[in-house]
Amino acid sequence: MMVARRARREFDAGFKLEVVRMVKDQGLSVGDVCRSMDLGETVVRRWMKQYTAELNGQAGIGKALTPEQQRIRQLEAENRQLRMDNDGLKKSFGLLCPRTEMSYRLVRQLQQEAVPVTQACRLLQISRAGYYQHWRRGTQAADIVTTVHLKAVFTASGSTYGSRRLVTALQAQGLAIGRYRVRRLMREAALHPVWKRKFIRTTDSRHDLPIAENLLDRKFEPALPNLAWVSDITYVRMRAGWLYLAVVMDLFSRKIVGWAMAPAMPTELIASALRMAVQQRKPVPGLLLHSDRGSQYASLEYQSLLDQHGIRCSMSRKGNCWDNAVMERFFLKLKMERVWQQDYANQGEAQRDIADYIVRFYNGIRLHSKLGYLSPVVYERKMVAIPPITVSEMI
Repeated sequence: MMVARRARREFDAGFKLEVVRMVKDQGLSVGDVCRSMDLGETVVRRWMKQYTAELNGQAGIGKALTPEQQRIRQLEAENRQLRMDNDGLKKSFGLLCPRTEMSYRLVRQLQQEAVPVTQACRLLQISRAGYYQHWRRGTQAADIVTTVHLKAVFTASGSTYGSRRLVTALQAQGLAIGRYRVRRLMREAALHPVWKRKFIRTTDSRHDLPIAENLLDRKFEPALPNLAWVSDITYVRMRAGWLYLAVVMDLFSRKIVGWAMAPAMPTELIASALRMAVQQRKPVPGLLLHSDRGSQYASLEYQSLLDQHGIRCSMSRKGNCWDNAVMERFFLKLKMERVWQQDYANQGEAQRDIADYIVRFYNGIRLHSKLGYLSPVVYERKMVAIPPITVSEMI
């Protein structure tokens, strides 16, 4: 199939500045930002040099490893040491009793061929109790090594992965392991994802502004990217008050394509998130964007921005959160996996941590069950090799 050449994208100065600030002010790496926003590293590094030149050559400050990253490094070192110790023990057993070791292996092979353990041990003239003891020693040694891997993956996920995602992540590292064994090792290692739930209302539908029809109608699985987006606003508690977050998601890959944060909820907040998404994705006219019927989304300023880019507006029915369930689910994940585990002292600290969750973890790493346990970035790269389309088959 012929793939159309990708059109050259143009970015305005405001978008370039936002990307540079993600790296310089919010502590994100260039690679994470590029993978999440589908940008080239060369382009972003050039924008950073231009930004530095405008500041009269002021040097950046490197970022040290976080406690979480230090813990992962420590677990990886422990894993290497355990592998070396395990290899040494295997060599020692082979030198001390090679015949018995080979007999145990043969019993294991015969057992897989439906030969009873008792019969195999009698034929090889070895103790059945000795075989089971040998097998338990090997299982315990394997559990120790696997638990180190398990803890490393669990820590890297921000202590949020359950048994299903841990199985997928460990299998991706080449470990043959099932869910029941992972659950047992989690219990033994006391690995428990813990979260608590809070609520505050952010939608004000008590207004006389025009309301759009529910064109999305809960069709949450478009066939291609940039056919249907969803948007919403949530809140984040800080010691010094509240921080509000507006997000735009592409339903095809569940990727967050635009976001903005501010200490209040004006229309400019959702407009900034939408402008970032449009700059990044360059959708064709006819894109469907669904939201609730809050006053910000019904405002003349927001509706004019939709018209400017040829975007069709869709709104949930009154009091029906299920019409925007995918967006609500993302906010729950964000708070379970990151926000409720933190105590943000100020707005800057909250913005850096939330941007890190979106760009580095959620878009680039987090395994999404709806996407076959792939991250949104990996899913798009794997599934999308399609030329530009018209909107004749839109939702």
